[in-house]
Amino acid sequence: MFKNLTQRLSNSFKKIINKGRLTEENIKDTIREVRKALLEADVTFSVIKTFIENVKKKSIGHQINKSLTPGQEFIKIVKHELIFAMGEKNNSLNLSIEPPAVILVVGLQGSGKTTSLAKIGKWIKDKHKKKILITSTDIYRAAAIKQLQILSRQIEIDFFISHENQKPIEITRQAIQHAKLKLYDVLLIDTAGRLHIDKTMMNEIQQIQYLSKPIETLLIVDSMMGQDAINMAKIFNNDLLISGIVLTKTDGDSRSGIALSMRYITGKPIKFIGTGEKITSLEPFYPERIVDRILGMNDIMSLIEDIEEKVDQSQIKKLTKKLKKGHDFNLNDFLTQIKQMKKIGGLNYFIDKFSINHQLSNNISLLNTDKNTLNKVEAMICSMTPKERIKPIIIKGSRKRRIALGSGTQIQDVNKLLKNFDDIRRIMKKIKSNGISKIMRGIKNILPKKF
Repeated sequence: MFKNLTQRLSNSFKKIINKGRLTEENIKDTIREVRKALLEADVTFSVIKTFIENVKKKSIGHQINKSLTPGQEFIKIVKHELIFAMGEKNNSLNLSIEPPAVILVVGLQGSGKTTSLAKIGKWIKDKHKKKILITSTDIYRAAAIKQLQILSRQIEIDFFISHENQKPIEITRQAIQHAKLKLYDVLLIDTAGRLHIDKTMMNEIQQIQYLSKPIETLLIVDSMMGQDAINMAKIFNNDLLISGIVLTKTDGDSRSGIALSMRYITGKPIKFIGTGEKITSLEPFYPERIVDRILGMNDIMSLIEDIEEKVDQSQIKKLTKKLKKGHDFNLNDFLTQIKQMKKIGGLNYFIDKFSINHQLSNNISLLNTDKNTLNKVEAMICSMTPKERIKPIIIKGSRKRRIALGSGTQIQDVNKLLKNFDDIRRIMKKIKSNGISKIMRGIKNILPKKF
């Protein structure tokens, strides 16, 4: 979503990065390029105007931090203003209310509203360990209720069954009563979307909001809509007093202007962004991290959080304990680590996080290890005997042919696996004796090559 803006801003900063000081004259061209970059990203004009004025005001005659060059100081000012435009801090869900905390989800049809509700339910369950109930008041769209019921089953969250012959207000009333009776912590209510905003729809949602008294009313916005999304959000906010926004489809080729404009125009925080089709592809919206992404800086914090959530820490402790005792790192251990990597999304996940500015382009062949490749590696290891996994040095010609045949791969694939494993095992030995800090400079040499 942010790649084009990142590239344009990077090119803009090249003109000022080596300047001795910041003056109106030497930042003029850069400011013009930044304005063009924001316009091309489909940022609302009023936001651009305020943004540029603030950057100019803070740049000209600005006292430079002694540890920074004027160009770096300018980038710092731009970063601060981008963060300010998007809300400065993360605004998480407010669940501090007597149960059940009702969360109402609204939006246009096709915006990803129903799927987003399930993602939010999954996020609350994993993060806050709450007892959650989900229901749908969408009696208009064919199979909408069934879709949400299937999604709730996938994420193992209870679903309050509704029917198309019921009225939305009645479904809401019954769901609230059931949630209170069964002591649920959170009730998530899906509402009907429309292809366009109309008075009937807004009246219906207003009734649901009045009855349910939600602690959160979240507007789901398709980031592919561009400027139309801003206008739509204004109407929803005026009629419903929304508490936050969820941007969907941010993994696509949409322009990033909506993320920069939404908070400024509506006054409401972006609380989540949908980053893919998977039920776990939902991230809390941290303005500073998004700006780091836009400016080509590494998004380390969200990576760490993903690893903490998806990686089995007990397996890491088990491996660490084994290595400390002097045992060798074998293919059984490697298989365990491959399974952990698949949970994160393969090494391409790291590429998405860290190579926005093409800083890793020279090593891209080393990093291009997707989930399919990891599946292939797993199949090869599973085709080995227990003895071969513990002592891979015995894997020679006939054994390689058997492993390749059993895993549906080629002998050269088995050779590459063994070579990569041998590299990693040597590194594991160094980690044990020298510590992790001395290993990082050679990290590119241990990353598996594409099969």
